[in-house]
Amino acid sequence: MDLEKRSPTPPTTAPPQLRASDADRERAADVLADALATGRIDPQEHSERLDGVYGAKTLAEIEPQLADLPDPEGPGGRTSFTKAPARPSPGAIPESADDTLYGIFSDAIRRGRWSPGRRTHAYAVFGDVVIDLSEATFRHRQVVVKGFAVFGDVKVRVPENVSLRGRGTAVFGTFEVDTLESAERDAPVVFVEGFTVFGDLTARPRRGKLIRDLRGLLRKRQEG
Repeated sequence: MDLEKRSPTPPTTAPPQLRASDADRERAADVLADALATGRIDPQEHSERLDGVYGAKTLAEIEPQLADLPDPEGPGGRTSFTKAPARPSPGAIPESADDTLYGIFSDAIRRGRWSPGRRTHAYAVFGDVVIDLSEATFRHRQVVVKGFAVFGDVKVRVPENVSLRGRGTAVFGTFEVDTLESAERDAPVVFVEGFTVFGDLTARPRRGKLIRDLRGLLRKRQEG
């Protein structure tokens, strides 16, 4: 990962008619990602502005997309390293599940090169559900996995360089999430929630598994 600190916006001294470089667009995308994570813009507006940034030919075309947003590295802003939010940003996650897995007197496993939606539900009743995100293609920065385990187990595995958060309840069982803090602002954040009764829900990283080129994720989401 490229952890080099960069100026989030093109230099103000540059002529507005100057052609925008790929680096200028990436810096603008960083500002938009920060604004989405802090709730200043919603996912739809983020998508629209990001399209404008990557379609810009000049610095003057980029500037309107950032005009009402603070400099993440200036006063009142954030540095390139910041903790991921404890809970999903308002409006970032739908109430209904994009995908649901059932392990009822059996096992259900999702792994390999797959693309999780914003919300995935898992039900383990006298069975196991494994949701392995270690090789997944993330198209959303914030992802929720909600598990329900009754005399069963729900296991969530993630790459080492995402942020991981957990919130849940266990009754005669285990709810255990190994909190992770990614050093990269554009890294996905996986929120694991759930409830267990005589069952286990665990979420932890798979050692040695990493998402490559995190800075390119936002562009790939739009182009994909």
